[in-house]
Amino acid sequence: STLVRCINRLIEPSVGQVWLDGREVTAMNQEDLREIRRRELAMVFQHFGLMPHRNVLDNVGLPLEVAGVDKQERRERANSALELVGLGEWTGSMPNQLSGGMKQRVGLARGLAMDTPVLLMDEPFSALDPVIRRELQDELLALQESVQKTIVFITHDLNEAVRVGDRIAIMRDGEVVQVGAPNDVVLNPADSFVREFTQDVRLHGMVTAASIMDTGVEALTAQADDRYVVLEDAVLDELVPAGLSATQPLQVVNRAGVLVGVIPLERLARAMVSDEAAVAATTEGEPAG
Repeated sequence: STLVRCINRLIEPSVGQVWLDGREVTAMNQEDLREIRRRELAMVFQHFGLMPHRNVLDNVGLPLEVAGVDKQERRERANSALELVGLGEWTGSMPNQLSGGMKQRVGLARGLAMDTPVLLMDEPFSALDPVIRRELQDELLALQESVQKTIVFITHDLNEAVRVGDRIAIMRDGEVVQVGAPNDVVLNPADSFVREFTQDVRLHGMVTAASIMDTGVEALTAQADDRYVVLEDAVLDELVPAGLSATQPLQVVNRAGVLVGVIPLERLARAMVSDEAAVAATTEGEPAG
């Protein structure tokens, strides 16, 4: 939380530099800093930060109002953002009429309405119950498919980080101890701290079709059968239902629909047996023995 506030200088860094798109944020004067906060960086807070006397639409439009956006434009942008998060019919409601999950959606809409290329999210879902939390994670992933922003997402829940992140940075005592793709961090921890921190992550959610498929010549010349096609980034939990109904190896395709490999059913079965098998399949590309 301290680090993410150093990015937009809500907290002044005591040492070091922050760079954004080739510009040093830590060297900016107050006028330039205000401008970059308006146009480059938006933030979603953990505890919603909604004004109790403003309705949903006006809460979402508040940062735009502060930025000097005229009333008509900020209402249009606020309405569009609320539609994105599924609250288009709640624009006139007051914060005390909303559930916790809905309040966090309002907070997310407020960040989206700013339409900045970078979105800072400080433990946005940590105060929510597990069911609502997972729903919002799903919604965030779906939103990211359309808005394609750079998101810095702070969380103490590694399973959440693995679920929503493309890259994870693990910090200890104010220092980054490992950075990498989720599967790299979980399956190849840099030290004992990271190993202990990642030990409860569900490995079956880390193993992908690409990590256990056969890419040999024979595999790539297999005759296509649409009944047994899976995407290369499908995780083991998604492969199991397909494998249970299959009578031949699963065929793995990329997003363009091109065949990139096959998964023999016995290899899939081995990967399903235990976490140890999943690790072996992922790190070695061969079935565990």
